[in-house]
Amino acid sequence: MTPADLSRTVLHAVRRAVADGALDAPVPESVSVERPRPGGCGDYATNVALRLAGPAHQPPRAVAEALRDRIAGQPGIASIEITGPGFLNITLHSRAQQELVERVRQQGAAYGHSRQLAGVAVRFEAGEELRARVWADVLGRLLRSQGAETEDGEVEDGEVERPHVVPATDQTQDPAADATRWALLSAAAHDRPRTGAHLLVQHESNPLFTVRYAHARSRALSRNAGRLGITTEQPAAELPTVDAPALTAAIGDHPAVLASAARLRAPDRLVRHLEATADALLSFQHTVLPLGDEKPSAAHRSRLALAEAAGTVLAGGLSLLGISAPDYL
Repeated sequence: MTPADLSRTVLHAVRRAVADGALDAPVPESVSVERPRPGGCGDYATNVALRLAGPAHQPPRAVAEALRDRIAGQPGIASIEITGPGFLNITLHSRAQQELVERVRQQGAAYGHSRQLAGVAVRFEAGEELRARVWADVLGRLLRSQGAETEDGEVEDGEVERPHVVPATDQTQDPAADATRWALLSAAAHDRPRTGAHLLVQHESNPLFTVRYAHARSRALSRNAGRLGITTEQPAAELPTVDAPALTAAIGDHPAVLASAARLRAPDRLVRHLEATADALLSFQHTVLPLGDEKPSAAHRSRLALAEAAGTVLAGGLSLLGISAPDYL
């Protein structure tokens, strides 16, 4: 279950509570879930009960209890605990990691794509400024990944948008070059992008290199595993859970990141997510294959499947940014 799935599950519980008469409050358009803060518990937490308490004229804990009863038992949910004034802390089923890996495997590069923005039509007018043109291109890719219709100048009835970004200092760069695109997309819209030769350095100090290197490592792990007879052909549900919370969270967060990057017109959110995913994969990669006299096992197949899922996320994210993801680097 991804954060997006969990958000929809909680929102459905709110709708049921309102329909049942347990809550007299307007149903929000969306519900946010996030990783618990220090001292919290479970896999995810939401403050939706605190948000609804005022309109419902009920104590937050009473609202939380009404929602807990309607979320408990839903597919993928192991347990729910109410903490503090009314936070819902949700623990996912122990097979959630396997379900996530299987979803990525089945959806491939389309993992994280959705129909959330179906019916939305946008036409971008970026002008001649370099950064605005790159942003318009990537925003179009992100919006289409979420079901929107958007092409530069081709959507006659769509809303016209102009990317509002701080211009790049150097307007002579090639907008198709990977380093140029990364530089123009990695800074927030209100920040001036930092371009230059540092993005061509083949070193971990270069975030573009790190992300592309992490993807290449995922492909290398698959090749090396094949030589050892380790494959991930069996269903992910048959594999054991591995201890990789950071990497599992990064993979699971991908759909929500794509949705927010599209909705908020913020491709830099996707850039930061790819950096976090790459860091998690590079920290995890050393555990994937057998070391020394260690024999291949189901645990190695499970780790390999998780690493391959991370590689899929990195490749898909780079593709949306218009940046190549080489198998060798």
